[in-house]
Amino acid sequence: MAFRGSKVWLWRWRPNPLKRRADTVEAWVVLGAWLLTVLAGVFAGVTAAGAVEDTLAKERAEWRPVRAGLTARAPGAADGDSSAAGGGMVWADVRWTAPDGTPRTGQARVGPDSPAGTAVTVWTDPQGRLVTRPATVGQAHLRAALVGALVGVSAATLPFVGGRLLCGRLLRRRIDQWGMEWAWFGPLWGRGRTG
Repeated sequence: MAFRGSKVWLWRWRPNPLKRRADTVEAWVVLGAWLLTVLAGVFAGVTAAGAVEDTLAKERAEWRPVRAGLTARAPGAADGDSSAAGGGMVWADVRWTAPDGTPRTGQARVGPDSPAGTAVTVWTDPQGRLVTRPATVGQAHLRAALVGALVGVSAATLPFVGGRLLCGRLLRRRIDQWGMEWAWFGPLWGRGRTG
């Protein structure tokens, strides 16, 4: 079993006669990288989540349900549409009136075999274009949280990886310095001994 000493808090900043300048620089690099990682991740995540939340709230406020009518009979299982099997919804052409009074047409999901003229509800934006149903408040919170977490982790990756690369470079430099010092003092190691 290997011997492990007790952990010493803030050991990187404690005075030590064997500590070199590179050790102190590495300590500050590690601290700075962790701070930047946390701050960048939290800031980017909160900002992205807020932007998603605001966008979805704006959609809920501006998008309106509109009554539309089928322009022709909707396809069904008898028409060979496999998507209608089991009572699923099918795509069909619908017509509605935009807020400016112009007639519009598009496709919406309706029940299979619905007759022409059947009233369906579609969602439109302020210009009268078809859109999807806006996210509910709960769905908006979930989407904002997921996007915020993804963006936060992505943003935190850059300072974390940068800090790791810098620490690796400092370690290689320190090992090279030790190698040069060993090459200088190694041959002197045994001198002075009497045999």
